[in-house]
Amino acid sequence: MALLGQYAAKTGHPVDLLLIGGLAMLAYGHPSRATIDVDGELREGVRPLKEFLGNHGIPANLGQSLSGWSVVAMPPGYRDRATVLLDKSGLTVRLLAPVDFIIAKLRRGTDEDLEDAAWIAARDHVHAQAVRIAAEAALAASLEDTALFLFERTVDRFCRSLDSAAP
Repeated sequence: MALLGQYAAKTGHPVDLLLIGGLAMLAYGHPSRATIDVDGELREGVRPLKEFLGNHGIPANLGQSLSGWSVVAMPPGYRDRATVLLDKSGLTVRLLAPVDFIIAKLRRGTDEDLEDAAWIAARDHVHAQAVRIAAEAALAASLEDTALFLFERTVDRFCRSLDSAAP
């Protein structure tokens, strides 16, 4: 976070970053999620920030829209539901609402993503029905593509695991 603040101070360009990935997991309080990269949605200045971070040895996956990172769109309104983690001196860092973070992870669907999604669901008591509703909203906002079927299966398996773990 300090390096992002340095960038904002040095360039005079404010940074408004919606975190996703390992740094987000650390911000949510995961005790052992190690990462060295920055993944997130940046409202503007993607290229200069990526170059700045790269010059400091920090890999970055940045874009202006998390929805563009997958065939499956993010649920509409995800930016509005995000919470502010840090807001000072030209640097604003936001976190997705837990159910939106889960959808972001299910969109990619790697084993690590599914573990992250399960950890967030347990931490924030996100029930399968909330995930299903958010997934339906994401699907409704997506263009038709056969890749959506894989997402639907991933959501179904994930929700069944939540249901089976529920007391």
